[in-house]
Amino acid sequence: MKTPLRVAVTGAAGQIGYSLLFRIASGAMFGADQPLILQLIEAPIEKAMQALQGVSMELDDCAFPLLKGQVLTDDPNVGFKGANWCLLVGAKPRGPGMERADLLKDNGKIFIAQGKVIDAVAADDARVAVVGNPANTNCMIAASQAKRLPADRFTAMVRLDQNRAQAQLAKKSGKELTDVKDCFIYGNHSPTMFPAFQHATISGKPAAGVINDNAWLQGAFCETVGKRGAAIIAARGLSSAASAANALVDHVHDLMTPGTIHSVGVKSGGNYGFDPNVWAGMPVRTTKPGSWEAITTYAMDDFAKTKIAATNKELVEERAMVADMLKQG
Repeated sequence: MKTPLRVAVTGAAGQIGYSLLFRIASGAMFGADQPLILQLIEAPIEKAMQALQGVSMELDDCAFPLLKGQVLTDDPNVGFKGANWCLLVGAKPRGPGMERADLLKDNGKIFIAQGKVIDAVAADDARVAVVGNPANTNCMIAASQAKRLPADRFTAMVRLDQNRAQAQLAKKSGKELTDVKDCFIYGNHSPTMFPAFQHATISGKPAAGVINDNAWLQGAFCETVGKRGAAIIAARGLSSAASAANALVDHVHDLMTPGTIHSVGVKSGGNYGFDPNVWAGMPVRTTKPGSWEAITTYAMDDFAKTKIAATNKELVEERAMVADMLKQG
């Protein structure tokens, strides 16, 4: 039997966490032959820790053969200790009347602390996936605190946007989801992100040719994908949870599967015209479990360049808002 992976999850008793943990323990994220120890981290609040106890009981009651142990804690030094994967799901939500800059600064404090602790106590091969919004900038903040772990170990989740884009293209074309390939997400996980339909294919043919509705692709398609989260909040009164958890399963699974090409928020390095120091969604190829290389060969037309410039502008503005936080400990 393989050595158990230690998987740390923040916000473990929250909505996304509740949809996520059972998928991880079942083997959906790391495979049917990979045993796991879940290290579940919650806020130091009695109600949150009590809810976490209940989640832990349910994990026990599922009798997952791969689940070899659980750690329940409100201490990040305990929760991240020896972790091979750190899934940063928990974050402060944006409240009524709260400006984006306020949210960035409030969450920045959380991700500064988590970045420092992960760098100090996680496993030497630790990887970090950030879900808590604003995910790209929170990921940048956490990575900025690391002295031991390199920047390419820190990724932000834009896979939910990719999954949403794939579903919309399948629905519009009347084809199966599996017929839609290579619709990658560029930029921020926000309404400015760009689902690059120009490179997508449907049943092996260019998606734009199959759908043959450029106005829809440039308009309703981009808007639907970009604002899907807000539409879900309006419809159910709560933010995306099950779909976000599913996207995180896809994000990590594909980062552990060599040869996979998928959308990941990574340090841009200046690719596709992004500022070199922001974390931006782009297509990457998994080279070996947990490692990736950016695919930089896609050509962009004027529409794509305009969309990428807009999402890059937002990322640069976010970085400016938290500039005082981007200092190593």
